[in-house]
Amino acid sequence: MLVKKGIRTMGVNIEKVFGEHVFDDAVMKVRLPKSDFDRVKTLVHEGGEITEDLADVVAQAMKEWALEKGATHFTHVFQPYVISVGAEKHDSFSSIPVDGEIENTFTGKELLMGEPDASSFPSGGLRATCGARGYTAWDITSPVYIKEDTLCIPTAFCSYTGESLDTKTPLLKAMHAVSKQGVRLMRLFGNEETKRIYSYVGPEQEYFLVDKEKYMKRPDLIYSGRTLFGAMPPKGQEMDDQYFGSISPRVKAFMEDLDVKLWKLGITAKTEHCEVAPGQHEIAPIFAISNVALDNNLLVMDLLKKTAREHGMICLLHEKPFDGINGSGKHNNWSLTTDDGINLFKPGKEPENNKLFQLVLACTMAAVDTHAVLLRLAASNTGNDHRLGANEAPPAIISMYLGDQVGDVVDQIIKNGKATSSLSSGEIDFGIKKLPKLEKDPTDRNRTSPFAFTGNRFEFRMVASSNSIGDVNTVLNAMMAEQFEKAVEVLEGAEDFDKAVEEYTAKLMREHSRIIFNGNGYSDEWPIEAEKRGLPNCKSIVDAIPALTSESTIEMYKNCKVLSERELQAREEILFEQYAGVRNIEALTMVDIANKMLIPTAVKYTGKLADTILAVKEAGVEPTVQTELLAEVTDKLNEMKDATKALAEITEKAANAGDVQAVANAYKDDVMAAMAALRKPADELEVIMPKSMWPMPTYGDLLFEL
Repeated sequence: MLVKKGIRTMGVNIEKVFGEHVFDDAVMKVRLPKSDFDRVKTLVHEGGEITEDLADVVAQAMKEWALEKGATHFTHVFQPYVISVGAEKHDSFSSIPVDGEIENTFTGKELLMGEPDASSFPSGGLRATCGARGYTAWDITSPVYIKEDTLCIPTAFCSYTGESLDTKTPLLKAMHAVSKQGVRLMRLFGNEETKRIYSYVGPEQEYFLVDKEKYMKRPDLIYSGRTLFGAMPPKGQEMDDQYFGSISPRVKAFMEDLDVKLWKLGITAKTEHCEVAPGQHEIAPIFAISNVALDNNLLVMDLLKKTAREHGMICLLHEKPFDGINGSGKHNNWSLTTDDGINLFKPGKEPENNKLFQLVLACTMAAVDTHAVLLRLAASNTGNDHRLGANEAPPAIISMYLGDQVGDVVDQIIKNGKATSSLSSGEIDFGIKKLPKLEKDPTDRNRTSPFAFTGNRFEFRMVASSNSIGDVNTVLNAMMAEQFEKAVEVLEGAEDFDKAVEEYTAKLMREHSRIIFNGNGYSDEWPIEAEKRGLPNCKSIVDAIPALTSESTIEMYKNCKVLSERELQAREEILFEQYAGVRNIEALTMVDIANKMLIPTAVKYTGKLADTILAVKEAGVEPTVQTELLAEVTDKLNEMKDATKALAEITEKAANAGDVQAVANAYKDDVMAAMAALRKPADELEVIMPKSMWPMPTYGDLLFEL
């Protein structure tokens, strides 16, 4: 049952609706001949070439199933680089009419390959405007589904010349690389059963909800996704009463509707709650294989926005839609697991004796330390610059948190060459007989750490809320593939394997111990300590972008066959252009709002004050307060007018600063400062002017009225 605005769902049975819009194993098993079903399963789990004859059989079954579900069109869904909302080109099933009659058709070729325009998406010079041809290729490992009467086929996207133009293709290549090198490592440890290593991801998605009518009166939200003006209301998040608080009926109805839609698409929406800031919420799924998690998160973001509109609200995915309160991130919970059920990040009951875990952990330390800036970049976008290091999100400094138990094991290895004991987790006793005793986890959680070990996985908390999770998981998998390969090269053929593992593990941990930090990442002391350790602190994405073409990145991606140097150079250019483009829109929006809304409103108010002053004087009373207020408003009005003119001039100058990197830096340094200079008097005017005259809904209106 779908939820309408203001109406609650009546007990939806998740077991009955889950996956009903997905062409999954259960559907294929019924609709495909057994031999073809087995061939598809083999391709999904072991890889291989998808032949056109098999594609024809699958396409026919897909078409019949889709038509029964009411679908009229099909589309290849792909994710162009830096465009996290995804892209689609819809084609109907209809064929060419013959004798006035038409049939529904869908061929294997149409399933396998699409041909969207590749000239208008960001390409960083890989494609000229006149070179429009691009290709999408069916990702057989990610389920096909029906959304809004359309059969949606997850695909990879490349240019006519073969370069990757999306976020999925590099991820699939990185997943293959970590699997290949991980299996080699398992063989050294005597495991002959493991055939593949899977990377799993559980992305926790944060977002804001605001009333749609109020949103439509905020041009800054419409054009840029964040408020470019706005004074804090008397109450913000300082009382912590929003976090895990009671969910309002209107938001609860939205969440219930969203859950049902996601369940029908086979997405395991598991957890939802109010977040720290007013109006902020979070939704989290159960883990999925990385490329499937990528496709699912795209759907989650899409349905968050569409479902919110159905309930008279707008979902804001921007990392910092409101100044002065917490912004939104996307915690990327990541793990590596073998196809025979071994979690490589699980310490086990005796982590001091788990040599495989210790080596994998050492490889992770080396990987994170070596590619710290690349990780910071992959997790970021322009909006994330407003969050990182602001005591609401992890600092921009990459470090690893290991917790007490694993941290102690690492300390022993660094000091003594091996570990001989481990700390017990213990239990929690509330001291009340009617309450159970709880077994403690072997590690605490550190919300100030960007890369925290949480028991059997790492939680990368730095990822931007509106970003695709493709880039960050490409880096995570590629960097582990690189380190696994290095470990295999060292350990292969060792006369005393156990001793060699111990020595190599200790070597890596000692060389990369600087990356471990278990303290408070929000403290003033940490950046100072990090600088002493030599850890990079890229406060803006602009400073991190050059990591894409660093020698270490080029070498890693080349060896893993993930991205070529040319592709990396193109992505570097795209990111510089995107940063400048976002800031340009924000700056022009501020100028537009100031000139058309705020300045005219302030002028009108000064006119009213002037009339009032004259009227009070005529009544024989000295208008002291009115005169002081008029002077104050006039001063801020003049300041705002000057700042508006300056911002327009500085923005135009920045756009012509030179090459793409110079332009991006000009927007970062000069335009951002000019934007802040304009916002200051505008926000001060909002505080002293009558609410009835202010031309836009305030923070109080947006944050506390759902």
